[in-house]
Amino acid sequence: MANFIQSVDDRTRLAGTNRLEVLLFSLGRDNNSGRVETYGVNVFKVREVMLVPEITQAPEMPPSVEGVVSLRGQVIPVINLPRFCGVQTDDAPGILIITEYNKHVQGFLVHAVDMIERLAWEDVKVPPAMIAQQHGGLVTAVTELSDGRLVMIMDVEMVLAKTAGFGESEDEFNGIQEFSRKDFTILFADDSAVARNQITRTLDHLGATYISCINGSEAWNKLTEIAGRAEVTGQAITDYIQLILTDVEMPEMDGYVLTKKIKADARFNGIPVIMHSSLSADANKELGKGVGADAYVAKFEPVELAATLRELLA
Repeated sequence: MANFIQSVDDRTRLAGTNRLEVLLFSLGRDNNSGRVETYGVNVFKVREVMLVPEITQAPEMPPSVEGVVSLRGQVIPVINLPRFCGVQTDDAPGILIITEYNKHVQGFLVHAVDMIERLAWEDVKVPPAMIAQQHGGLVTAVTELSDGRLVMIMDVEMVLAKTAGFGESEDEFNGIQEFSRKDFTILFADDSAVARNQITRTLDHLGATYISCINGSEAWNKLTEIAGRAEVTGQAITDYIQLILTDVEMPEMDGYVLTKKIKADARFNGIPVIMHSSLSADANKELGKGVGADAYVAKFEPVELAATLRELLA
């Protein structure tokens, strides 16, 4: 099963092409609906796929956390995804997907893995309201495969926020001081509701005004609208917006493409761009620099994010 991810390093060339590769998996047949739904997770977040090893039970774990496993000397929490997603099935999950999210490693129990599918972000759409509501915000994007299957891209941030409390503690914002100026406006784009919430809390602590977007496509539309308004009024675009913060993985247009478009457009000269992502490996940071990002900050580090914002806006 390790063959699923043996060439992850080669996939870095997809950055900036508005394409991604996702590992497809299922959570079993739901007893209520009778359906087997297909989910996907970015291959960059997958370290290993294996049969389920022995799981050690641990006290006072959240309901969806099955226990922990020891993998090459590292103790890793195991999250039962069918249970977390409310899928009621008689079959026990038999596959463990080891994922790395912002240097945090955890295992996801699933029923089956299918294949790695290469997708174009423009074919990956924001989920319809009915699907988003049905899955409680767990799905950030959907796409249809050539065989007609609907794939739901899972919001790993949401899973970890609900099981491990990532981004929910007010202590994470301790030490953030307000800007001395009160006229900073920051535009940010992120498809995860959990991440958007943390960004807005960080900006609230800084006392900044902000414009929130759910993906790169919406952010680009808003930026071109602002640029047009500045041209009509004869003002500099920096009178309207002073910094752009973008996630990397987003439906329709990812952060790499958004950053390339901003840096290639002279109207946005002088506006710094920060990439803000759970893909925190050095390779991803270098890819961010390659498309012109002025800084790259890992998610769920609000103090570091605030410090970077302060530095670039000084």
